[in-house]
Amino acid sequence: MSNPVYGTILNYRIGTGTQNPKECLIKFAHVKSASLAGQLINRKVVWKQGYRKLVGKIAGVHGKKGVVKVKFQKGVPGQALGTTVELVD
Repeated sequence: MSNPVYGTILNYRIGTGTQNPKECLIKFAHVKSASLAGQLINRKVVWKQGYRKLVGKIAGVHGKKGVVKVKFQKGVPGQALGTTVELVD
């Protein structure tokens, strides 16, 4: 069985005057370029904290340094920023 892959939630996806808590920007440690990040599209990530578990899907690449956009089913709470998520199948 392979080792789990973890990433860090950087921030919500924001625009001028808007903030969407269902969409987050996530950086994975082993991903350094947009081409590697593009290979992760349509894979799922899970954020866990205690009994809470939020599942999201990687929707696309954000920029050129390997950051990805993830759409979650429900809004991600503010205390999740800076915490880790796990990449699952």
